Amino acid sequence: MSVTVSVVIPVYNDPDGVVETLTSLRKQTYPVADYEVIVVDNDSTDTTRKAAADVADRSENVTVVDETDVQSSYAARNTGVEHAAGSLIAFVDADMTVPPTWLEDLASLFDDRDVDYVGCNVELYVEGAPTITAEYNVATGFPVEYYLTEQRFAPTCCLAVRRAVIDDVGPFDATLVSSGDLEFGQRVAAAGYTQRFARDITVYHPARKRFGELRSKAIRVGRGHEQLYESRGDSRPIADPRNVLPPHPGRFRKRLSGSHSPDRYLAFYLLSYVYKLHLLAGRILERRSRRHPR
Repeated sequence: MSVTVSVVIPVYNDPDGVVETLTSLRKQTYPVADYEVIVVDNDSTDTTRKAAADVADRSENVTVVDETDVQSSYAARNTGVEHAAGSLIAFVDADMTVPPTWLEDLASLFDDRDVDYVGCNVELYVEGAPTITAEYNVATGFPVEYYLTEQRFAPTCCLAVRRAVIDDVGPFDATLVSSGDLEFGQRVAAAGYTQRFARDITVYHPARKRFGELRSKAIRVGRGHEQLYESRGDSRPIADPRNVLPPHPGRFRKRLSGSHSPDRYLAFYLLSYVYKLHLLAGRILERRSRRHPR
């Protein structure tokens, strides 16, 4: 099989999510012989690996490999790249879905344009009954175009990059618990490669419905920010008063997609402030863990 595109999916303890993602990838209009799907199980403790393997057994281009040495989605992605045969590497997460033309559109974009690194549009959706957390998640969304323009990276849930670029700048930093996509994207930009936002190529991501999920994400992202600060000084110091100030109301309103009633806007604003405080909490936890390792 002559593979053009390799799709890498890291997964940990999400059997339903990985099956849903694989199901959408099996419906691609792109020729089956020209792409492969590599699921990287990151030492799951449930039935995730079996669920993925069951799909692989029924598919000619799906493979399941393991990353058990390092518990990290970035380590899992690196393992997927090591097993990949394609000249183009596309990354999605195990709870996402893609439209049938996703790979065809990506391959065409890379063939027709001078581009090395692409962030796709991400559309969030609510499964089941909506919650205020889910509505907030959809309203704030994934501002991929902003990330690329202002911070020179795309989230790994919607990233496609030439294999030659990874070979040149190196893999993801597997020591980071979060922001590995930021660190990698900025290395790509510094090396002079062309980055683009693919507005018309969309992937679909379920919104977080419970506040606990949002809180866990904020703490993880905060820990990643502190790791980057310790290694590169990239973010503001942990003691900067701006870390505890509420978001600027005008700038926050510009971030929201759609129109919202005043009470919804207020609820979203408060959630955003709580999220920001949990980012700081994550940074504090990371700093304490470094100073007082177990």
